[in-house]
Amino acid sequence: MRWDRALTLLGGDGRAAEDAWTDLERRYGEPHRRYHDLRHAEAVARHAAEFTADPRVTLAAWAHDVVYDATPGDDERASAAWAREWLTRAGLAEADIARVEELILTTIGHDAPDEDLLATALLDADLATLGAPPAVYDEYARGVREEYAKYPDEVWRPGRAAVLERMLAKPRLYRGEIARERWEAPARRNLTAELERWR
Repeated sequence: MRWDRALTLLGGDGRAAEDAWTDLERRYGEPHRRYHDLRHAEAVARHAAEFTADPRVTLAAWAHDVVYDATPGDDERASAAWAREWLTRAGLAEADIARVEELILTTIGHDAPDEDLLATALLDADLATLGAPPAVYDEYARGVREEYAKYPDEVWRPGRAAVLERMLAKPRLYRGEIARERWEAPARRNLTAELERWR
């Protein structure tokens, strides 16, 4: 679902939706982005729509990485604040704004209560790339490494390896059954292959 469609379905102002989209496109087009760009946001929105038609998930999907400076935690909180500002300008109800903000914040730790099906849709969609074909996964991994280019390999290698090990140690990467059936096995193969490269 498109950003403007989701926003207007929730009663938002169309002009504000357009203005927000202009800013969103500009931000996702920043030159330092190599993976967390508009293509990623579009893919997350597209995959999330396969799991739910809730427009709040769509808005969270489009906005979840709108602020990105390769500063985990701070980026997500700033993206949630960006969404709150624009959705408030658009006149959405406070309950909907708060829910979109909450959904974006779940991407910090990729965790939420099991019964939160909207968070499940967003978080599984955000990790879809992990289960992509190896060549696509490798492009993702290269993009993330370039976004963290400020760190030399001797710093990046153990940090990235630790992240990969933590992910592989989880009993499940994906929260929903459909996502697990589709992506769990290839994601584990991709993560294992990358971990072997960094060890």
